[in-house]
Amino acid sequence: MSCTQWAEAITFWALHTVGMKCPRCESSNCSKNGHKNGKQRYICKQCRRQFVESYSRRGYSEEVRHHCLKLYVNGMGFRAIERCTGVNHNTVINWVKQAGNSLPDAPPAEVIPELAQLDELQTFVGSKKTSDGCGQL
Repeated sequence: MSCTQWAEAITFWALHTVGMKCPRCESSNCSKNGHKNGKQRYICKQCRRQFVESYSRRGYSEEVRHHCLKLYVNGMGFRAIERCTGVNHNTVINWVKQAGNSLPDAPPAEVIPELAQLDELQTFVGSKKTSDGCGQL
């Protein structure tokens, strides 16, 4: 090997070999492998796994999630929340489902009160003169 070839090999090795460790096999025999979404990608030469140096958290922050759930609890509809916050309504629906699943089950029968209050609407429906139509006999 000539001196120029040796120098080129060392330069190539210095540019492409990085002190990174593979997350799968913990090997330090890794090299640069292009860019993806503005981040440097690496490839392990032993197990051929591709990875980036640091992964960033994707999705909405907890503050945005909490704000959307608060809007829903206060009576705002899913699409209104979408228009107000810019968060897709399906995402808000999924958050509401997750929050509902994390709630405890209904209390046992011993804790349910014996006395209950009925809505006035039940009394009104029960006292109507006609059962259907628009009030004609």
